[in-house]
Amino acid sequence: MTAYIVYWLAAANLTAFALMVLDKQFAEHGARRISEGALLLWAFLGGAPGTYAASRIVRHKTRKQPFATWMMIWLGLDLMLVALWVLGILEPLFASALAIFRVPA
Repeated sequence: MTAYIVYWLAAANLTAFALMVLDKQFAEHGARRISEGALLLWAFLGGAPGTYAASRIVRHKTRKQPFATWMMIWLGLDLMLVALWVLGILEPLFASALAIFRVPA
């Protein structure tokens, strides 16, 4: 399961980064934009570090509110969850939470 989490986080961050860069390009050329909802959804799904990195590298949506606030909230949550996962605290919490929903045999 650990490999799947790493793969998901890599894919979510690459996708979030690419969407932010594309949105910046679309904005510069007056093309149809990617919605803030879609960008924040990818940040929420684990791509917040990619969204944050892209915002700093291409200087996109750094002052746009409430987008920047929500991006920072998801970044903090993502970093906290990864830290709990790396420290081995998150998996037992998931196991005990899932045990509540198990149907007795």
